[in-house]
Amino acid sequence: MPQQQYLPPQYRQQQPYYYPVPQRRISPHPRPAQPAMPQNAEPAKPVEPPPAPYEKELLRLSEIMGSLALLRPLCAAADGTEWSKRMQTLLEAEGTTPGRKERLAGAYNKGYQAYALTYRVCTPSAQEASARYLAEGEQLARNIAARYGS
Repeated sequence: MPQQQYLPPQYRQQQPYYYPVPQRRISPHPRPAQPAMPQNAEPAKPVEPPPAPYEKELLRLSEIMGSLALLRPLCAAADGTEWSKRMQTLLEAEGTTPGRKERLAGAYNKGYQAYALTYRVCTPSAQEASARYLAEGEQLARNIAARYGS
């Protein structure tokens, strides 16, 4: 047998490396055909349209309405019972999709709960917060109507 001569690595002939082909195992028991969608699965949710350009302002208005729904009756204001009705009207008008309705209601609840944790009786600070929210809510409603109303 002839002796092999030593060659440096850069001069050696490279042997191609072949990756093994994965073998698919075939079961002796055929699988039953599966339906395209399981019977108990819900259909895909419809894609929600992009938010309205005034969505951020509307969510803030909903949050203010939630705060006023707690603060105004607490301080025995004449319009105390109006705020939940106004929010219901807003939900009917602007809650065009389930997701949007959920966001608006969530903002309302956030505003309500923020003051429910703090105020149990009417105080001067509760009256001040109520007055500020009335002014801010009025300004937001006017801006939304002026910029985006028909």
